[in-house]
Amino acid sequence: MIKLGKTIAIYASAALAITACTTPDAKAHKPAAQKAATPQVTYKTTDLGAGIYMLEGRGGNVGFSVGADGILVIDDQFGNNVEGVIAQIRKISDAPISYVLNTHWHGDHAGGNEAMHKEGAMIVAHDNVRLRMKSGGTIFGRNVPASPAVALPTLTFSHSQTFHWNEHEIHLFHSPNSHTDGDALIHFRDANVIHTGDTFFALNYPFIDLSSGGSIDGFIATLKQVASIADDETKIIPGHGPLSTKQDIETMIEVMSEARATVQTLLDQGKSEADIIALDPLKTLSETYGQGFINGERMTTIIIKSLSK
Repeated sequence: MIKLGKTIAIYASAALAITACTTPDAKAHKPAAQKAATPQVTYKTTDLGAGIYMLEGRGGNVGFSVGADGILVIDDQFGNNVEGVIAQIRKISDAPISYVLNTHWHGDHAGGNEAMHKEGAMIVAHDNVRLRMKSGGTIFGRNVPASPAVALPTLTFSHSQTFHWNEHEIHLFHSPNSHTDGDALIHFRDANVIHTGDTFFALNYPFIDLSSGGSIDGFIATLKQVASIADDETKIIPGHGPLSTKQDIETMIEVMSEARATVQTLLDQGKSEADIIALDPLKTLSETYGQGFINGERMTTIIIKSLSK
């Protein structure tokens, strides 16, 4: 039985945010003149201390650091609401936006790159983020177009990179084959803040993008890696959902490990994908974690396909 780290409430916006992750905004990469009207978005900015903020809106959670060196942003949501993201940041500081760190390539996290580039920001990401944004791809059967050159990361890394910015030591490191093959975790070591990108979804089952190199085993391994560098005081910005703690990470490790083991047992018994889906093996877990876009059937299917590779 999983012990919950805190009372879990499913926000009405959670399904929208997770759906956004799986269907990157095709309009996000069009020139500004061709963009659809900016959608109405409710933003929430949380002060994490030491000049670090978490911004919730439409799409993946944004983190940003404000200080004497300027502004460093982690992810920038969709192209057609990035101006709203910038406006929220401007409520805190009018300093130049110098860097944007992409946690991965999906449009709800990197769709605002073009606008951020025009703000003067250098885009930073893992090598595979640039490759996937440059070529486009397919997610859940939907074609994702290639990004324009101005939206591509201009500084990439293969394993890790460290920024010394606003008196913080900000360590970026790659977590292989987790949510995608280009995930980066961002750790403000001195401030005890971690942005996980979509290697952690608070409150719900995660989306593991197998078409972008993600895997169930890599996802669990990354959660364990986050837990190993966190302590009880660490503030964790998830890819989607509310500000979280190490205990929330540990709970999700248990959830995903149990889900994996349950499906693996049925595969070892020789059952087909259709047989396993019909059994609804994650039913109990799904009562809590399957209420978003990734329901029990989708989570089961993702695990089956990942373990069968």
